[in-house]
Amino acid sequence: MASIIDDIKLSFKSGDALTRLILVNLGVYVVFLVLRILSFLLQINVAGFFIGFTALPSDLITLATRPWTLISYMFLHEGFLHILFNMLWLFFGGKLFLEYFGSRRLISTYLMGGILGGILYVLFYNIFPAFNDVVNISNNRGASAGVMAIIFAIATYNPRFPVRIFFVVTVPLWGLAAFALLADLIGLGDGANAGGRIAHLGGAAFG
Repeated sequence: MASIIDDIKLSFKSGDALTRLILVNLGVYVVFLVLRILSFLLQINVAGFFIGFTALPSDLITLATRPWTLISYMFLHEGFLHILFNMLWLFFGGKLFLEYFGSRRLISTYLMGGILGGILYVLFYNIFPAFNDVVNISNNRGASAGVMAIIFAIATYNPRFPVRIFFVVTVPLWGLAAFALLADLIGLGDGANAGGRIAHLGGAAFG
């Protein structure tokens, strides 16, 4: 166990910005999993407390007491598929990003894209009547806005970069980014995961 922890520490210290971002996301996810197990065993909702402490609330009064959630939310995942696909996108986009812009800009783009996505989410939930019934209880979480910022930054800089889909079809990167944006717009119109999709749009805009 100590050897595994030492290996993780070494990877974090010696790795590039992309490795560190992925490790932080995975680390927070592991903490959540442990707390969820403890919640079940002890019948005390410590996992819920952790989510409330780190997820981004849409309620302005709650947000005023937890301003750090504008950053912490972008490292928080609950579902396995949620973090899996976000980390795959982050790895793919991050590798390309590092080739053109370097580690320093990768972290700043991820953070600023996540912050802008979080702000847009809060604004939408407090402005539009569609969210009147849930604005006081909703929160947002996940790396998607930061990841979208990275993907769209690369798609803007090198839109014709070829991307092979399922090892069969090759499409330009701008097409993949446009598809992701279109999917979010369609989902937002249907009301599906509205908070997450709004944050995606903010991240994409920053990218």
